[in-house]
Amino acid sequence: MNIGSIPVISGSFVLSLVMVAVIRGISRRMGWFDHINERKIHSGDIPRLGGLGFAISFLVFAVIIKSRSPSPLRLLFLAPAFALILISGVRDDFKPMSSHFKMIFHISAALCAMAAGYMFKKVFYHGPADFLNFPGWSLLRYPISLLWIVGMTNAVNFIDGVDGLAGGVSVLALLSLGGIFSFLGAPDGTPLLCFCLASAILGFLVLNAPIPKAKIFMGDGGAYFLGFTLALLSVSGDNTATLPVPYVAAILLIPILDTTAAVWRRLRDHRPIDSPDRAHTHHKLMTLGLSSRGIDALLYCLQIGLGLLVFAAVKNGGRLSVLFLFLAYAAALCFFTAVHFLNRRQQKNIQKNIMEESGPKVPGTSPAGRDQGPDHDSAGTT
Repeated sequence: MNIGSIPVISGSFVLSLVMVAVIRGISRRMGWFDHINERKIHSGDIPRLGGLGFAISFLVFAVIIKSRSPSPLRLLFLAPAFALILISGVRDDFKPMSSHFKMIFHISAALCAMAAGYMFKKVFYHGPADFLNFPGWSLLRYPISLLWIVGMTNAVNFIDGVDGLAGGVSVLALLSLGGIFSFLGAPDGTPLLCFCLASAILGFLVLNAPIPKAKIFMGDGGAYFLGFTLALLSVSGDNTATLPVPYVAAILLIPILDTTAAVWRRLRDHRPIDSPDRAHTHHKLMTLGLSSRGIDALLYCLQIGLGLLVFAAVKNGGRLSVLFLFLAYAAALCFFTAVHFLNRRQQKNIQKNIMEESGPKVPGTSPAGRDQGPDHDSAGTT
């Protein structure tokens, strides 16, 4: 990173502002509004193609950055990968696609990215030259990388339920990745790409400041693009300047844990994995009384904490590295566990209050002045 990077980062922000504004105007004229289901918490006609704005901005400046050190093979595979992600997302914004059809798009895009070299290269830190550090890793990294790219592509979409949540968490994660890659001396402009995407998302967030409410959503196209690009950037770099699996995952624990809980919840209830519900982390925090801004602030703080702990883990070697990494996982798991049980208790209290207010009716009594016997409450009823 140097002073010459400032125009690129600033240009990404400005172009994103312009593109989101243009797309918002076109969407309003064409009537391209968000479709509402039981998972959504908003009302009214709100356009949902805003993610195309920051996607276009990032891709334009990514080409400019990569043109300084051209990699024809990577571009050959990355172009169809991004095309598949954007096509599947935008198509889903207009008319929801089946989960199987979307998965074909996402797996195909992930395979294209892996063919371009975007895969995990390390398992853990044992020393500065550590990579492929246990027998069979060279084969195992392929399914792990595929799961990582496809999983993150969908994970960001899962947390995109509150104004500013997916975008803000992603910006903070990208700043952490950019800072860590800068510290590691990652080549190929990887840190600049992280900051460039963060700047493009900020352009979307600034223009879309929800006062009094959001003016345009990033939509599935934006969320899929954001998750996919985050997954690729997090496995960028060469063997000497890249992050091992547990470190990358720790930075993105918010979407990872929320998605893991959602998948488990739906498998447990024998429902399709992509079926919408109102049991994501942001829904639980709403049940606990937090506003959208409160949810954003709380999860932003958690994301900042995770980024700092992972940076400390990367900066320090040996046992200190393991300790900081453990603290990151422990903090995230404690947070999600506390939210889950507090939400469960709140739900039980709400149900109890509803049953107490309605109260069971006693057969054989009239509503007018007749003795209705002892008072009954909802205890013991089902």
